[in-house]
Amino acid sequence: MMNPAKPVALQILGKEYLVSCPDEECDALMATARYLDTRMQEVRSGGKVIGLDRIAVITALNIAHEMLQTRQELHALEQGLDERMDEIEQRLEQALVRCETAR
Repeated sequence: MMNPAKPVALQILGKEYLVSCPDEECDALMATARYLDTRMQEVRSGGKVIGLDRIAVITALNIAHEMLQTRQELHALEQGLDERMDEIEQRLEQALVRCETAR
């Protein structure tokens, strides 16, 4: 059973946000907030985006884009792995047939 949520204070771009979080997920939440803060600071320091809302949206778009690219790369790797496994399976079957006919 999950522990009840407790309030956790997060700092993002110098603002404090109080978020409820189960105790066992606090470390992950804090790491996520640090990552988000870093990414938002990068967008802000670029100087082209002004305003917290716009910085948040641009940062969210950047992170979502990277996530989708990573998913596509993972999918391509999985397909390549599936194809390779099929090739290995065919080779094993051929080797077994050769062994059986050699008897």
